Amino acid sequence: MTPHVRTRLASFAALAALVLASPGGTHAQGQGSASGGAVAPINGLPNPYETLRDFGRLPDGRKWGSVSGIHVDIDGRHIWAADRCGTNSCAGSTVNPIVKLDPNGNVVAQFGAGVFIWPHGMSVDREGNVWVTDARLATKAELEKFPGETKKGNAVHKFSPQGKLLLTIGTPGTTGDGTGPLLNEPNAVIVAPNGDIFIGESHSGQNDTATPATIARIAKFSKDGKFIKSWGKWGSGPGEFKTPHAFAFDSQGRLFVADRGNNRLQIFDTEGKFIAEWHQFNRISGLAIGKDDVLYAIDSESDPKRTPGWSKGMRIGSAKTGEVRYYIPHHDSAVPSGGGGFGAMGEGVAVDAAGNIYGGEVGSITGITKFVPRLIPR
Repeated sequence: MTPHVRTRLASFAALAALVLASPGGTHAQGQGSASGGAVAPINGLPNPYETLRDFGRLPDGRKWGSVSGIHVDIDGRHIWAADRCGTNSCAGSTVNPIVKLDPNGNVVAQFGAGVFIWPHGMSVDREGNVWVTDARLATKAELEKFPGETKKGNAVHKFSPQGKLLLTIGTPGTTGDGTGPLLNEPNAVIVAPNGDIFIGESHSGQNDTATPATIARIAKFSKDGKFIKSWGKWGSGPGEFKTPHAFAFDSQGRLFVADRGNNRLQIFDTEGKFIAEWHQFNRISGLAIGKDDVLYAIDSESDPKRTPGWSKGMRIGSAKTGEVRYYIPHHDSAVPSGGGGFGAMGEGVAVDAAGNIYGGEVGSITGITKFVPRLIPR
């Protein structure tokens, strides 16, 4: 028997023991509550996934840069990704940062050259249109090198599946004050079934320099891009945020928000009414909710200072009950992601119709990782 087979059999045995011993075939953890509360670190659950690094091949000999924006296509098979132009910025670049990959990792469509500074969050609506946030303005150093980049950033762009720019929310190159339609460091975008658009701001809310004046809100727009309302402010109470970094809707139409700087999920209705907060998925950078309300939360930033006892990785559970069922450990890396701690894990996460998970890597490890469900009980 090969070491690989022994490892897989051992993993399966551990998983089977867990399923048999746990009520309902899951491992129930503390779900948190509307008032929060301490949750014991969850790092030791079974991992029924095989990790396959370096999924996808870019054309023309290009190398992957940081990929925090990633989403499954409406066909459930193809994957959209936003590459930061081979590095961690698209300032001055002429390559297409938005790519569509087939199930074998081949690029079958690409577009978006000259539009972005820092592509960050991504969503695909029910019509197959691709929404991408441009989460910051050009830096002083970038403008010194590329002085023509003043009219980009702090915007959300909607593209057709063929790459036609259909709509822009915010005024690229400007900075909003958190009260109206102009945007400030938009992290995430998602479109509700009725066409309403939700955008999370800002990326600076989790920084040590953030203050109560730091913008931290969810802005709601109509399907044609008109500002409707916003809610939230900087803080740690219900309905307050320290970087709303990612979104997902569950089957009930509830909006799940990865409140990264507060190490929690917050759940709202589409009018902004607070429903609950969960801490058991920890410091979430990327979020997806798949069929049967399976929740995928990727953690790229845990370290001993921010989240004592917690490790980077991906926690997979239920959006219905809050149970955490599986844990995929971080990659080994001499340089940690998220600025500290151990190892590296991506920021973006997408799940195809077959249950394969795709992680968008940022920082010391770049590109896309595929996680294949080899041992999920059927």
